[in-house]
Amino acid sequence: MTPTLRTHFDLELRRAAEAHARGAHHDAWRFLERAHILSQAHAWPHLRVHGAMFRWAVRHGDWRELLGQLPRLLLAAPGSWSGRAPLGNTGGADVGIFTPMAIPEDLRAILDA
Repeated sequence: MTPTLRTHFDLELRRAAEAHARGAHHDAWRFLERAHILSQAHAWPHLRVHGAMFRWAVRHGDWRELLGQLPRLLLAAPGSWSGRAPLGNTGGADVGIFTPMAIPEDLRAILDA
């Protein structure tokens, strides 16, 4: 990860933690999705986000999300290493593991920098 990308990735994770601490669980999830988009090409950060998503699901008793994160935890690093992680995918169980998605403009600018 470039230093700029790392800064923005870390910021999204911090925002997720802060949102969760203040009880804004939906916002916390959105920040995790944004971190996921930024991390996809980088195995360790990509795996780290899926770990955070798994923990979010455990905290909220969201069994669908928890079960959806299990295969993602197994596939995140190999997907990044092989270049097969679908760009823009938000990483949650509500979207297919291999489904590419539109990247928000602000994140596109960070990824293109």
